Amino acid sequence: MKKRILYASGLGGIVFLSWGIIYLNTLLPIITGYHARYLCSAIFVSNRDPADVEAVELDFSLIRYVKGEINYHEKSVVSRFLWGRSKAIYQDGFGSTLVRDPDEVSLKEKKISSLARAGYDQDTIAWPLGNIIPESEAGINKTALDEISDNLFSRNKYKGNAFAFMVVYNGIPITERYRQGFSAKTRFLSWSIAKSFTNALAGIMVGEGRFVIYRGADITAWKTDERNRITINDLMQMQSGLRWNEDYGNRSDVTQMLYDKSDFAGFAIGQPLEFPVGSHWYYSSGSANIVSFLIRDHFRDDSAYYDFSYSRLFNRIGMPDAVFETDPSGTLVGSSYLYATARDYARFGQLYLGDGIFNGERILPEGWVKYTTSPATHSNGNYGSFFWLNQGNYYPSAPDDLFCCNGHDGQRIFIIPSKNLVVVVLGYSPKPDNVMNFDLLLKDIIAALP
Repeated sequence: MKKRILYASGLGGIVFLSWGIIYLNTLLPIITGYHARYLCSAIFVSNRDPADVEAVELDFSLIRYVKGEINYHEKSVVSRFLWGRSKAIYQDGFGSTLVRDPDEVSLKEKKISSLARAGYDQDTIAWPLGNIIPESEAGINKTALDEISDNLFSRNKYKGNAFAFMVVYNGIPITERYRQGFSAKTRFLSWSIAKSFTNALAGIMVGEGRFVIYRGADITAWKTDERNRITINDLMQMQSGLRWNEDYGNRSDVTQMLYDKSDFAGFAIGQPLEFPVGSHWYYSSGSANIVSFLIRDHFRDDSAYYDFSYSRLFNRIGMPDAVFETDPSGTLVGSSYLYATARDYARFGQLYLGDGIFNGERILPEGWVKYTTSPATHSNGNYGSFFWLNQGNYYPSAPDDLFCCNGHDGQRIFIIPSKNLVVVVLGYSPKPDNVMNFDLLLKDIIAALP
């Protein structure tokens, strides 16, 4: 009897160990891929000190045990953990990309034409297109704003870990502060703020007659089942009904997509329906990447596609040095991977504050911002079209007309039309460890206005 028990226990142990190894093997591309891509972009896009990046943003869970090898000549990072290995490469204009499929040589064939480059030097022209900042607005309580900045960066009043902070009132920057190691030239990772930029690109497509958001998405894989009812609007309002798990803490749909797949949109397109189309709201980075794929699908070639975001958006709103990274298949990662300065993010907020008009030029079609800020049916007033809303009173100290771009780990662009206010906060404030109290921050900023 004892032998049987020992045999069964041993067999159970072997099965459990085997299962653990198999599961760990599925995690290794995510663990090493996260580290390699993040570090590669931080170094070669943001020009950051790798030791600082590893001490702050990469010091969590199993990620802290990953070892990265940086090749400054090749501009690449190879990250290893146990038997897992991932490589990320940098390419000018495209940031970093994980080497999955296609191979490294093919990844380096992507090009942005010289026609997409801006024809102006930002340091020689005035705000908002340029970096010559005008005098601050009269009547602002500058002392209070300085104290807010000190409380944010030095006194931990609002918790979190801010890297950059900007306040723009009546179209003029009135506060700008950076953590040591960052500056007005630093490109910051957007995380899901990128979804709001995908909204802008989709809006421009609508204005040019290339998109009709209330028609079916016209995806071949969906033609023979109920998914053919999904519209672009359903995707942008996060009500497609496609099955999706947005948990960043484990092996989920979003982590598989971003770190273990070569075609992000293709992975999301392959998800089955979990709810009837348009009947249920839930957050999905996969939906944003499907929309990004649909934008790409409307161009004759990738050169025109890559030029589009610069010629039709970035250059026109003073963001010529922004970097929108692609997945290995070549589609812009519309869910997560834009790099831009704090001033760039403030300019983007001004675009939406101005109802789609920037520096006197209409960029987004008339009515697009109203559509963007109209609540998705089942979001309880918290979500519009790739923008978060305050109609559900998520930020009780702010007006209910506030809408915002939210990114993972505490990236924010707050837009408050009734106050003519844009607030940008960028940094590393993960939940639940050190989440920033944005409501208190907004309360204090609003109190400092005339």
